Amino acid sequence: MNKIQKQKYQCREKMPFISRQRFDKSVPAPNALCWLCISLLLIGAASCTTINPGKWQLVWQDEFNSNDVDPARWEFEVNANGGGNNELQYYVTNNASVKDGSLVIEARKEKYTGPEGTRQFTSSRMRTKDLGDWKYGRFEMRAKLPKGQGYWPAFWMLPTDEIYGGWPHSGEIDIMEIVGHKPGTLHGTLHYANPERNHTFRGTNTTLVTGTFANAFHVFTLDWETNSISWYLDNQLYQTQTNWTSGTNVFPAPFDQRFHLILNLAVGGNWPGNPNTNTIFPQAMIVDYVRVYQKK
Repeated sequence: MNKIQKQKYQCREKMPFISRQRFDKSVPAPNALCWLCISLLLIGAASCTTINPGKWQLVWQDEFNSNDVDPARWEFEVNANGGGNNELQYYVTNNASVKDGSLVIEARKEKYTGPEGTRQFTSSRMRTKDLGDWKYGRFEMRAKLPKGQGYWPAFWMLPTDEIYGGWPHSGEIDIMEIVGHKPGTLHGTLHYANPERNHTFRGTNTTLVTGTFANAFHVFTLDWETNSISWYLDNQLYQTQTNWTSGTNVFPAPFDQRFHLILNLAVGGNWPGNPNTNTIFPQAMIVDYVRVYQKK
């Protein structure tokens, strides 16, 4: 079992170093849980809390057991706009496929020309907007991720209706983000607007003591409730947030509206940096399942 460390961070700035607008914008063995608790206490974690499955019921899932990506569950986003982050890829449909019971999103180093220009890398980005939209719930993915300079896999959520205005005022929930040059560190973040209506983001990063997220499958879970949002890695809680803002709107805005899921594998950008000569292509984000639960 991999052990984890965690580090909190909070940052506010008028123009974020990563704009997440994007223009729209192995489960641990039970007998090892005690060792994880001890490890977390030794590094200063306040508690070791596991998921309580009893209050949730499954309402949506994709186990990726079909022959291809299910159009009743996922919509492809095809663009080369860089996601608002100066990313390098052209998002196309051909880089996502279903193989051996898993979704495979592959980033390739290949020249591609489309309506929005020419790029030297391709990948895929998929969302559930208007196919699966939820207000509150548990959102879970089991996946194995790529590593190497310039890779940026993500499992995240955006508002479906933007009730409070464009990004970041209606919020963003990042369930899982990895930057490839730090392949053992997981980031979970909320984005929103502070009372001055400037972009604010706050979250925690959690680092595996041994191994990387490319070595084995891991389970990434987010519990979104009325007054709190909690992140889990392999069923272990590593952060909870209970206060956020949406300009001058009343709490719990903006996280009191419908959101949808997004899966993507970006190449390059302001945060991960661009690939270098040591970056291996192609590599893939391999997803075993995505599941959504709501309270019974």
